[in-house]
Amino acid sequence: MAPPPPAASRPPTPAANAASSSRIDSPSLKAALAMALLHYNRLPSRAATSSSASSPQALLHWKRKAKDRKREILRLREELKLLQDGARGEEMEPPVASCRCHFFDGCGDLPPAADGDGGEHWIDEVLRRRFLRLEYNNEDEIQQLSLSIDFLVELSDGIFAKRHAAASFATFSHQAVDFILASLKNILSSERQKEITEEIINGLIARLMKRMCNTRENAGSADCSDAQFSLQHLFRKLGNEEFVGQRIILAISQKISNVSEKILLVDPFDDAFPEMHSNMFIMIQLIEFLISDYFNNWLCCDHFDRKLFEEWVRSILKARKDLEVLESRNGLYVVYIERVIGRLAREVAPAAHQGKLDLEVLSELLC
Repeated sequence: MAPPPPAASRPPTPAANAASSSRIDSPSLKAALAMALLHYNRLPSRAATSSSASSPQALLHWKRKAKDRKREILRLREELKLLQDGARGEEMEPPVASCRCHFFDGCGDLPPAADGDGGEHWIDEVLRRRFLRLEYNNEDEIQQLSLSIDFLVELSDGIFAKRHAAASFATFSHQAVDFILASLKNILSSERQKEITEEIINGLIARLMKRMCNTRENAGSADCSDAQFSLQHLFRKLGNEEFVGQRIILAISQKISNVSEKILLVDPFDDAFPEMHSNMFIMIQLIEFLISDYFNNWLCCDHFDRKLFEEWVRSILKARKDLEVLESRNGLYVVYIERVIGRLAREVAPAAHQGKLDLEVLSELLC
């Protein structure tokens, strides 16, 4: 006996046709279809919807949100670097072509007087390759600046790992400083993203200052004087740009006040005392170098920040008062800082009389 045909292939019965016809002709179904068509006709057309989504105002809104999100990511990335600062690796630095780099010529020397007056520290290979491929016409100048700073800080870690600067340090650090100054110049000339740029530069100063002053943390009890002077020279080269140099002096003068308070409280026979003593002279000397090298050039800059200048001048004067408390322990601190203030007063006097600077600042220096 043959099986019955499947349900799909069976022809519809007359009863089924009658039920289906009655459902289609029902008034409730017709009313529902009419309401649906009316509602559909009242909806805005797809073309109008797409045009409103792509209107100039909407595009400008989303572009602004994308820029804000990118700026926030950069800011968080800088904060993360400061929090994770000090990490070290063990890889060997790749060899570089031997060449005579004059970047560190004159390290530790004042400019000439005017006429009439062990193992090597690692460098992340990916970071190094990305840095060397950078070009000055890169669209994202902020990323270029941040990457160059990371590279320079990694190099600074390397000189403390081996307690002296390797032959490649001068070459690589020279390139890094040039990239940083070039990127910064492009950013400042465009007058954009100044806030995040200031945060990045302040972060660079804080990271390098930590390495220059915290020798015990960087290399135990080893002698790091050569590495300290190398970092001092990096500060000196970076200070060529007024935007960086003035902020270096402000940070260093504030650090001098902090160290003077620690020296006042620490036992002279404590192992940390000689390091504090050495750091104090290195910092005062750095301020003297920056003022002697660049102050007159800074005054000629169109974007010279007079408010920031007055802030670091008063910070230096505060540092002098803090050092006067230590005169019974070491009077050389006061002698040295007085020499720096005297040099600064000689540089400020002509500009103040020409109206470029406030005479009140000059009077404070001469007090």
